[in-house]
Amino acid sequence: MQQNRFSIVYISEASKSTKGFIMVDDEKIIDLYWARSELAVGETAQKYGNYCYVIANNILRNNEDAEECVSDTYLKAWISIPPERPAMLCSYLGKITRNLSLDKYRRRAAKKRGGDEVALLLDELGDCVPSGGNVEAEYESKLAIEAITSYLLSIDSTSRIIFVRRYWYADSIQAIASHFKMSESKIKSMLFRTRKNLKIHLAKKEGVLV
Repeated sequence: MQQNRFSIVYISEASKSTKGFIMVDDEKIIDLYWARSELAVGETAQKYGNYCYVIANNILRNNEDAEECVSDTYLKAWISIPPERPAMLCSYLGKITRNLSLDKYRRRAAKKRGGDEVALLLDELGDCVPSGGNVEAEYESKLAIEAITSYLLSIDSTSRIIFVRRYWYADSIQAIASHFKMSESKIKSMLFRTRKNLKIHLAKKEGVLV
């Protein structure tokens, strides 16, 4: 499984210790997976359970569905580690959760059509990511990820974090505006400008179609 490096440009508070608990080092957690110790899942849940839940719930907006995706994340991690040995466990788990959540979202959307936050988010991305009939698939492609990552690392940290919170973690405009103490119109303007410049950046990259 290819690790999505795009998420590495912004790591949330998930990697920090939770008050009252001593967090196990990621390498030790991965060692537990390789040793096929069931303690691996418990340590993963303690350290990254809330992180994965936030990603899932931002996409699904449903507690039960989000919790199911988090549980499935642990299962997929158990199956894939080994042979995988993630360089960054946080982003590795985040990608699994995000993909599971998007899969569940698409299945749910197929039954009930209608506009919502995630549909809007994907429409926005469609303006700048490679076109090929499937925004999500192209967005995950290796070339696109590398190009997007290089662009995000070249811009100011506030614009970068706002972009990643919106398009990786699926945070709402309202939540982002509240976090940065900015107006929603300001956040929308910053995202529009970032998407516009990203499209220009991608157009210059060989092998990435826009």
